Amino acid sequence: MYAVEVYAAVRRFVFIEGKSRREAARVFGLNRETVAKMCRFSLPPGYTRRKPVAKPKLGPLLPVVDAILEADREAPVKQRHTAQRIFERLRDEHGFGGGYTVVKDYVRLCRGRERETFVPLAHPPGHAQVDFGEAVGIIGGVRCKMHFFCMDLPQSDAPFVKAYPAETTEAFLDGHVSAFAFFGGVPQSILYDNTTIAVAKICGDGKRERTRAFTGLVSHYLFADRFGRPGKGNDKGKVEGLVKHARSRFMTPIPQAASFDAFNAELLERCRARQGECAGRHAETIGERLVADQAALRALPAGTFEPCETRSARVSSTALVRYRTNDYSVPTRYGFQDVVVKGFVDEVVILCGGDEISRHPRSYGTGVFVADPLHYLALLETKPGALDQAAALQDWNLPQVFQHLRHLLEARMGNRGKREFIQVLRLLEAMPMEIVTFAVGQAIQIGAIGFDAVKQIALARIERRAPRLDLAAYPHLPKMDVRTTRAADYAALVPQTPQELVL
Repeated sequence: MYAVEVYAAVRRFVFIEGKSRREAARVFGLNRETVAKMCRFSLPPGYTRRKPVAKPKLGPLLPVVDAILEADREAPVKQRHTAQRIFERLRDEHGFGGGYTVVKDYVRLCRGRERETFVPLAHPPGHAQVDFGEAVGIIGGVRCKMHFFCMDLPQSDAPFVKAYPAETTEAFLDGHVSAFAFFGGVPQSILYDNTTIAVAKICGDGKRERTRAFTGLVSHYLFADRFGRPGKGNDKGKVEGLVKHARSRFMTPIPQAASFDAFNAELLERCRARQGECAGRHAETIGERLVADQAALRALPAGTFEPCETRSARVSSTALVRYRTNDYSVPTRYGFQDVVVKGFVDEVVILCGGDEISRHPRSYGTGVFVADPLHYLALLETKPGALDQAAALQDWNLPQVFQHLRHLLEARMGNRGKREFIQVLRLLEAMPMEIVTFAVGQAIQIGAIGFDAVKQIALARIERRAPRLDLAAYPHLPKMDVRTTRAADYAALVPQTPQELVL
């Protein structure tokens, strides 16, 4: 095929300079039919094949190739045939004597027919898409997998990203609450995939049965929920792109932070900085286009929404409540009672009869025992012999003065001293640690070794007065004879000589 420059030269030679086609063929060394074609067309018309290329060697084996490609549809993506592997099988199993190129071209043609094409979508302001992503990070010096919540406003491409230790119901709910606060409003609709956190069941008619937690979220914020087709991530392509962007731009290299709170503060700043950039073919920045999105958002509701998972449970004989494979303590008086557990991202709250009875930091381990030593002191007071083996007290890092007090109490009172020591510990149920620690130290300093003395000193400290101790209760204290003051004792203060009187 001749270049367009040759067409232009021949046509100028014939039509402008007035030369004959015969002469043009001679001058340019072309066939007269070629010159005639150049005179008919200003550009090379291109080559159109009228008949399919004959494949004498591959033709009889085309059904075999088709069968391999059909079977690949059911195979894992990473275990499907490449064109090279199909060529090797045709050669080894069917005696194919042709080349690799003809096999590769046919495979490419077949797979091209199966690829999905898409309709460009318009994104009106005030709508959102949500998804979770995964990445590796170092949090608190520990390498771990992070799950990050992403909300994207497709009209402006404005992002919100927040990381969590796990992709849980409470993380899903907390992500929404945080995103709504970040954008300053509630989207009119949000598009999701079919995550089990939101969808309990996909019905045959395409409808979804929502989970209780997700229904509560929708009921509070009153946005419309939409769901993509199962297995079709392109239905929410904007947030899928945000997940990739966050992983490559916000979390590469592997991020390090002291805590998830610290890392999420960094992510928040990156999301704000992203608003100053342009996305796609838009000349305006994301922040400039965000104005239209925010104008279309609904106002935040007046009431608060608790982003937590709520479960019913029962207190065990050891005053423990199990939540997501971990055990959390409650005061022993609630043993065998029904309770409600609220699992937040960073803490677990336990209620009985509507009243909060326990609050613990959230653990994401497995089989972890999370206990408050104060929950077991009332029971230990009746069973002081279990003090040294009580699991809840094993890692209780008390100030050293408490251990000193215990040694003194047990040395002077025996077993009764152990019970009094537990009574001292129970002061921590109602008083701050620093107050009780001060009282214990003062009691040891003055030799008033006992629960009552520690209690009186602590109360006096709180009430900002001098302690009133019954020292008779401490016979081990050394006796002191304090003489009664007489009037004559004041004579030492009166001048005795005339000179002193004059002065």
